[in-house]
Amino acid sequence: MELSGNNLIATTSCYCERKNSLFSSRRNQDNFLYSSTKKKNKYNKVLNLASTTSTPKKKLTPLRKRGSSGNEDNSDGSPESSSSSSAMEQLDFERGVCIPFRKYTPETVRNKVFESNGAVLSLIGRGVEIVWKLGIYWSALLSDFLIGRDQEVVPFRARQLRNLLCDLGPSFIKAGQVLANRPDIIREDYMNELCILQDDVPSFPNQVAFTIIEEELGQPLEAVFSKISSRTVAAASLGQVYRATIRDTGEEVAIKVQRPGIEPIIYRDLFLFRMLASFLNGISLQKLGCNAELIVDEFGEKLLEELDYTLEARNIEDFLENFKDDPTVKIPEVYKQLSGSRVLVMEWIDGIRCTNPKAIKEAGLDVNGFLTVGVSAALRQLLEFGLFHGDPHPGNVFAMRDGRIAYVDFGNVAQLSQQNKQILIDAVVHAVNEDYTEMANDFTRLGFLASGTDVTPIVPALEAIWQNSSGKGLADFNFRSVTGKFNQLVYQYPIRIPERFSLVIRSLLTQEGICFTLKPEFKFLEVAYPYVAKRLLTDPNPALRERLIQVLFKDGLFQWKRLENLIVLAKENVNKMSSNPAISQKSQVEKKLDLTDTIKDGARVVLLDSEIRRKLLLALTEDSKLHIQELVDVYRLVQDDIDMPSVALDVVRDIPAVTRDIMLSWSNSVLNDL
Repeated sequence: MELSGNNLIATTSCYCERKNSLFSSRRNQDNFLYSSTKKKNKYNKVLNLASTTSTPKKKLTPLRKRGSSGNEDNSDGSPESSSSSSAMEQLDFERGVCIPFRKYTPETVRNKVFESNGAVLSLIGRGVEIVWKLGIYWSALLSDFLIGRDQEVVPFRARQLRNLLCDLGPSFIKAGQVLANRPDIIREDYMNELCILQDDVPSFPNQVAFTIIEEELGQPLEAVFSKISSRTVAAASLGQVYRATIRDTGEEVAIKVQRPGIEPIIYRDLFLFRMLASFLNGISLQKLGCNAELIVDEFGEKLLEELDYTLEARNIEDFLENFKDDPTVKIPEVYKQLSGSRVLVMEWIDGIRCTNPKAIKEAGLDVNGFLTVGVSAALRQLLEFGLFHGDPHPGNVFAMRDGRIAYVDFGNVAQLSQQNKQILIDAVVHAVNEDYTEMANDFTRLGFLASGTDVTPIVPALEAIWQNSSGKGLADFNFRSVTGKFNQLVYQYPIRIPERFSLVIRSLLTQEGICFTLKPEFKFLEVAYPYVAKRLLTDPNPALRERLIQVLFKDGLFQWKRLENLIVLAKENVNKMSSNPAISQKSQVEKKLDLTDTIKDGARVVLLDSEIRRKLLLALTEDSKLHIQELVDVYRLVQDDIDMPSVALDVVRDIPAVTRDIMLSWSNSVLNDL
């Protein structure tokens, strides 16, 4: 594999965060993640010292298997190749992660298309078909505009667009599904119509599907399965699902089968998409602040990953690993010996679809408890694991009769780097502290705005959106209203929503929609806030310890009431989760808020950091009086959640290490002053 200088740098300096799929050591990863900010944080050394013995290192394995199809780097040094590499490197840089053995590159797509005979004629024919059908549609839109009826026919034109995408095939269906989550590209009324493509896609004949299964298994269908459904359970853009029973064990399984002959169609369409994008770069730069090719590359990368069911099987294994100690979440097992690149056999989930709230209530489930479990599971994926389900529509989420939440269909997952997760938490902290300038800078760091963009005009708009939404309080706050206002913002400024964050937005909106379906008066943030509070107070991650300090200090003043609210909210999260039957049956699960480690780490930070000590002393003596009552109030809230003997014992044990660290810190400061 040949690599140009730039590619070599990108390949050797990009690292992945994903559990069980890491590409390099955490130390190198963190160096890369923070190199882009060029910023030293005063508390990092102190907080890292406080956690050096917290968790054992895990075995690191490559993110992508070597030798899988399409993984070669076909860079040939041409201008087109250089441009393509630059776009892919930009994606990696924005994410803070890279995929060293990716299935998608523009060069790979081009080579796949031209390796077959008659490729040029096929491209010309397909191009003419696309231009002709889309041309007729755009002509109709232009005619509506000239006549002045463009607004009144929007519902009809939106349905027409959805049908047109279905007619053009799986690549366009998938593109429509993506556009349904891209307010920076398409208007809201069209987005709502395209959402139908996520659930309502025509299926292909059973006999064709059964033939594909037999080809993958290498034996007749009846030799493996004693029974298989005569109708599809679900149909999507890339495949469809059947229910079956394994002959030898009697286990119920779901069989996902890929649409026939889809791969060459996908490669051909991706090639044409990118060719078209090269002509739209100027418009895209003006409207979104990025090349259109970048958007196509994001789309193509996810699409080719979804096309390989071996990758989906690995996604499921990663989710199983992430939730292995969580009794509230059910992830289906994979039958790898029966699966391949075009067929995926999974454990059948015998639950109640979230599209059927009546059945959930009739099953005697506590709706509040189930929704708390669902919101907490979603936030764990987003803020803790960095690997989250990208398509949690109601048909992919089930309520189990024992109170658990179950997920299916892991073809569309997205990954956030450690840096991305921390910036998201930063954004929450900046929102709490009403620091809208830093919130705008967070958008730049996440890739919504091009690097170097002047955020000054955006700050008032962000302030208006957040204050108008949060000013109503938790009772009336919802993501859909905030997203709607943000959608208007993206049309006024060169804001691009990176693909992974479009999935985040869709994921939150979809799950909020599920909550409203099951309980119309349910308030998403009333569950989300307690979860975030619990994480800030109890997570051993040094970065979160730092964010906790930022939340508790505003303009140099300690926020006593905010600390009390955090503790109350965190306890609320624990209490709601413990009431779930899936947890109440597990004696080893934490059923109360444990702040012991937080107190230990906090004491260590106070001992090591003179600035923190100074601020705390000021907090206790603020307004020329001792704030003993506030301290007593906080202690009363946490006295049942701290193992004081354990804290005292650990403090005694840590005296030599703390003394050493203080001496090292003092000697470093002396050397720096020389």
